Amino acid sequence: QVQLVESGGGLVQAGGSLRLSCAASGRTFSSYLMGWFRQAPGKEREFVARIIWSSGRTYYADSVKGRFIISRDNAKNTVYLQMNSLKLEDTAVYYCAATLYYSTDPKTYDYWGQGSQVTVSS
Repeated sequence: QVQLVESGGGLVQAGGSLRLSCAASGRTFSSYLMGWFRQAPGKEREFVARIIWSSGRTYYADSVKGRFIISRDNAKNTVYLQMNSLKLEDTAVYYCAATLYYSTDPKTYDYWGQGSQVTVSS
């Protein structure tokens, strides 16, 4: 059974940092791309960042470029999202997901975690 389990969310002041983790299990993800998405209340789920598991190559949404860093630890089968210089508008539920496609469309992602709340306060 495939599982993606996020952790590391919480409450942080604007300008602060948080690191999210996504532990993957249940299959081999070496052929997959791992993505992070977020969804704020009343808004659609939006792409944040993705990483190719095998090569480590990354891609970011413009809204987080230069502030967020996606990485992976092959030995731990875990993907991370380091979030720096957090802004109020980064407040959302953050999800990790897996896909076989070079895509930022959430509909193309096959596996999803349960989500982790990130709240940025002023």
